[in-house]
Amino acid sequence: MAHSHPLSPTPTEGATQLPYVDGFVIPVPRDKIEAYRRIAAAAGKIWRDHGALEFRECVGEDLEVKDQRPFPHLAQTQKGETVVFSWIVYRSRAHRDAVNAKVMEDPRMQELMQEPMSFDCARMSYGGFQVIVDA
Repeated sequence: MAHSHPLSPTPTEGATQLPYVDGFVIPVPRDKIEAYRRIAAAAGKIWRDHGALEFRECVGEDLEVKDQRPFPHLAQTQKGETVVFSWIVYRSRAHRDAVNAKVMEDPRMQELMQEPMSFDCARMSYGGFQVIVDA
């Protein structure tokens, strides 16, 4: 019998399934933040229209921390760059997969993907995360 990790969410009778989150850490040139914001706002509307529960884009503001690994170090920012921290919330991983499939087929997204990118996609960090605490 397989055992789950002690921190893995386990459904209990009557419990609500915890959400699933796609997370992003993106180095973006400071002089392209407004272009990034404009495209992200349009993308956020598309994701929400297709069922995403939340769509958040945050630009680094207090990044000079001591005694921990600061986001600029993690994102390997270069001179003139800052960090954007983003997340999208879904009901579950299956819901995420369904929403993302619809988003990628949406003509509005196809149009947005023709816009010049305000950052280097190859330097973006991304992952899907199962929520373990929702307080």
